[in-house]
Amino acid sequence: MTATHLLAIDQGTTSTRAIVFDAAGRPLASHQLEFKQYFPADGWVEHDALEIWWTVESVCREVLRKADLRATDIAAIGITNQRETTVLWDRATGTPLHNAIVWQDRRTAGFCEKLKKENHEALVQEKTGLLLDPYFSATKLAWLLDHVEGARARAEKGELAFGTIDSWLLWKLTGGKAHATDATNASRTLLFNIKTQTWDDELLALFTIPASLLPEVKDSSADFGRTTADFIGAAVPIGGMAGDQQAALIGQACFSPGMVKSTYGTGCFMVMNTGDTIVRSQNRLLSTVAYRLNGKATYAIEGSIFVAGAAIQWLRDGLKFIGQASETEAIAERTGDARGVYLVPAFTGLGAPYWDPHARGAILGLTRDTGIGEIVTAGLQAVCFQTRDLMEAMSRDGATSVNTLRIDGGMVVNSWVAQRLSDILGVPVDRPSVTETTALGVVYLAGLQVGLFKSLEEISVLWHCEREFTPTMTRERRDALYDGWLDAVRRVATAS
Repeated sequence: MTATHLLAIDQGTTSTRAIVFDAAGRPLASHQLEFKQYFPADGWVEHDALEIWWTVESVCREVLRKADLRATDIAAIGITNQRETTVLWDRATGTPLHNAIVWQDRRTAGFCEKLKKENHEALVQEKTGLLLDPYFSATKLAWLLDHVEGARARAEKGELAFGTIDSWLLWKLTGGKAHATDATNASRTLLFNIKTQTWDDELLALFTIPASLLPEVKDSSADFGRTTADFIGAAVPIGGMAGDQQAALIGQACFSPGMVKSTYGTGCFMVMNTGDTIVRSQNRLLSTVAYRLNGKATYAIEGSIFVAGAAIQWLRDGLKFIGQASETEAIAERTGDARGVYLVPAFTGLGAPYWDPHARGAILGLTRDTGIGEIVTAGLQAVCFQTRDLMEAMSRDGATSVNTLRIDGGMVVNSWVAQRLSDILGVPVDRPSVTETTALGVVYLAGLQVGLFKSLEEISVLWHCEREFTPTMTRERRDALYDGWLDAVRRVATAS
């Protein structure tokens, strides 16, 4: 093979990034574009799927220019994506029928409550490993079919296609030739049986979803087709696909049961590899597919926090407390402590382990001398408390004790956050040399497909720790701070 570079398309909730890696997994160039967020009603969040596609085209072409590479230098492309975000489009024209409904969107909370009252959650959890929550794709798709004029009738005729963002991008990349997803993304829809690894007829009936809408489900490393020649100048194989959190697990080389990573982007997601065992959580965590290779699924247990970096974005764009996110590290260093202030960022409800779609955000503990520094520090600290929520829930579920946490994502460039994580959790925290592990994971998958990497063991050797953070806070102090957080969450939940 003459082409030895790999291109990651990392399509996130607020931005799209393309990164070029070499055959050793080293990033050579990246380019990123933000896109518009739409909030048409309280708790509703939408994206323009065509704008997302435009950003993908733009960042891929620009990153090749930055790296001084041509399309023929790219051995394969990997796609990783915001999960659960739902797109419905016309198979003939490729035109979306409506804005994409984003994973954060809560418009189907009432529908989920109705299904719970009808005692469907046990069935759903048994088959999918998930809970009945607006977070997942099925109720979003049902909403589109019922609220877009003519959509359900057209779906029944086979004229429409559904996909999460990975499927939508694959469709566009291949000029409409490929309608597929991988097992990790399929496992987040509420329609996929993670034990049988198939779309489930009983679940399709429950949500009244026509099977004709659904993409083919492939391994995470597979032949997904080739791009059209006009995308970046030549037809390039697409060899890897995984939802963003599973891609990060792979990028962190968490290939053994018990290994844990936590990613800090718009939201925060802690994922533990559980091998070939589907862990059934008693603490409202999620069982999910970690990755599927050669037809064999590896499973994981996951806790999802809806708002992490998005809280810092709100402090920047909503309150205008900061000009850019990078300022928060110096602010927290100067402030030192939030001084009893707690920011509960339940802007779109609370995720695991609470799963309260009706909770809303609050800042508690304000006094006359509270300033911007304390509120910004509280926003950063909230991420650490929410991570402890997840770790405690995993422990109660009998999961292997977390001895070390591997962290990644944009927020952990902030060393104050990484150190405070270690302090609040009471465990060492490892930050890798490549913090954009979501993109790295999906190019590993693409590289496996085209033979640049031979095995997971070979990939494991490529992982390197840039810095280890160890706890410096006393147990009494960390527990007192966490007790204050739990009290703040109870107040938000009670107010809802």
